[in-house]
Amino acid sequence: MKVLISADMEGATGVTWPADVLPGGPQWERCRPMFTSDVNAAIEGFFAGGADEVLVNEAHWTMRNLLLERLDDRAQMLTGRHKSLSMVEGVQHGDVDGIAFVGYHTGAGAEGVLAHTYLANSLTGVWLNGVRASEGLLNAHVVAEFGVPVVLVTGDDKTVEDAGGYAPAARGVAVKDYVSRYAAVCRTPARTAADIRAAATEAAALAVRTEPVRGGPFTVELEFDAEHLAGAATVVPGVAPAGERRVAYTTETMYDGIRCFKAVTTIVSAAVEEQYG
Repeated sequence: MKVLISADMEGATGVTWPADVLPGGPQWERCRPMFTSDVNAAIEGFFAGGADEVLVNEAHWTMRNLLLERLDDRAQMLTGRHKSLSMVEGVQHGDVDGIAFVGYHTGAGAEGVLAHTYLANSLTGVWLNGVRASEGLLNAHVVAEFGVPVVLVTGDDKTVEDAGGYAPAARGVAVKDYVSRYAAVCRTPARTAADIRAAATEAAALAVRTEPVRGGPFTVELEFDAEHLAGAATVVPGVAPAGERRVAYTTETMYDGIRCFKAVTTIVSAAVEEQYG
């Protein structure tokens, strides 16, 4: 049994505001061990539940946040940016039986601690076939095309609630309770590690590959906080205006859908000007 852990940071233990997750600052350095603790707890649980192999895919920002020197020795870590499938890189090789979304968060425009979808701001909403989309929802559709079930989701309580819509069978662990986008009632690392470890042990039983799910076509709609960003997005072939500050595109698979999404967000990021956005 091989489990892939997609590890994001906004939903990690103790994280509540931008300085906690922006690389290079003292708060980020302080939160890195708590992020690593969450991931280690998941690794421990999966091995206790019968996993033979665990690969951790670093999925936050620069994708160089976890402390490799503190990672459970039984696991391996894929770190660094510019990966074909970004947050779920590794799922496409046909040897993954289940995936865990650790440290995840809710989507742009939704309630949740540090809620966003790929871009920290700029994007005010993303919809997949008319449903407001978090990174979890988008990634769940990608991995389903490879027959890989989502077996564990950790983050704030709103994230666990969101996961009920795209992975109802997955085990969920809330490491904090939402108060506002930048505030939460947090549990201690010792407590969250115990909760994640227990949930991952149970979740290992769900790591069973299935037949690939072909759920397309998929229409992705994006809303930005400035009109020029929508204009910039239409540089990508197939992406067209869809209303005020909105664009949309349609693909037959979410493999293509997430790659187009990645291209759009990369171009839009380059079009943002300091102060005015």
